[in-house]
Amino acid sequence: MIKVENLKKAFGPKFAVNGVSFSVERGEVLGFLGPNGAGKSTTMRMITGFIPPTNGRVTVGGFDIIANPIEAKRLIGYLPENAPAYSDMTVHSFLSFSAEIRGLSGRERSTAIERVIDLCFLDSVVQQSVDTLSKGYRHRTCFAQSIIHDPDILILDEPTDGLDPNQKHEVRSIIKRMGEKKAIIFSTHILEEVEAVCSRAIIVDRGQIVADGTPDQLKLKSPNAGAVFLKLRGAEASAAKERLAKIGPVDKVLVLEDGDTITLKLTAKESGNSGDLAASVADAVNQARWRIEELRTEEGKLDEVFRSITKPDTAKKEAAWVVSRILSGP
Repeated sequence: MIKVENLKKAFGPKFAVNGVSFSVERGEVLGFLGPNGAGKSTTMRMITGFIPPTNGRVTVGGFDIIANPIEAKRLIGYLPENAPAYSDMTVHSFLSFSAEIRGLSGRERSTAIERVIDLCFLDSVVQQSVDTLSKGYRHRTCFAQSIIHDPDILILDEPTDGLDPNQKHEVRSIIKRMGEKKAIIFSTHILEEVEAVCSRAIIVDRGQIVADGTPDQLKLKSPNAGAVFLKLRGAEASAAKERLAKIGPVDKVLVLEDGDTITLKLTAKESGNSGDLAASVADAVNQARWRIEELRTEEGKLDEVFRSITKPDTAKKEAAWVVSRILSGP
């Protein structure tokens, strides 16, 4: 449904997007992650044809976004960052206008408006003007316009931004249901959304893809993924460490806490056998007659992966670049 090939976008000498390639199929919900300034919004704007690429190619439903923009854009529902709306219109008139410019008329338009009002829970504000809406309802109204023509492809830039927890849950549920039949890309800074909604995630940093996989696959990149954490009572830390280090699957044993209760972290010699490691540790502890307070296998965390593979100094370097451009003059 979406194919991105070697996509690049330069603003002066700086590449905001530099050689991004990926594809999205029907039935796939792709989370687009990255630190501020990583190139997420710029990539999404090029996919929708909002801005042209410096290099590369985007095809949407088989149509080139530059060569066949009308055919491609008919397939897309787009919710941009800080989505605009006509503030003097009522919610109903804005949605009616959005449906009309999408080619809907008559009963088809009325049905589409009723559908998105119900889907986005806008019944209570449908006759209010957009400028009187709270940030949450305004955002839901803009989300409603992006799906009013029931597009095959959705491009959503921060779709839950500014929503309260209940509203976020509603929007996530909508996206997940739609993702069963559509191709969806949405950017977010909320990692729990990726686990709750996405079938796949891409992490971008400095305009390039640094990770691509399912949430479970990405979590395996976590430094603690597969490690066994053990809390014991009635054992000396040195004796426990020495005994546990002799277990076949164990690679390293680290004492995290020493006292009446000791806490140890054990890692396996090979990835993928954390279940065998936990079972072997439990057997060794039972044989030593130590009391287990806790025994768990860490599955890995997306936030750890995100921090480990993105550069934390991106914003600082970008700020320094801007300052240098200002000081150097035109």
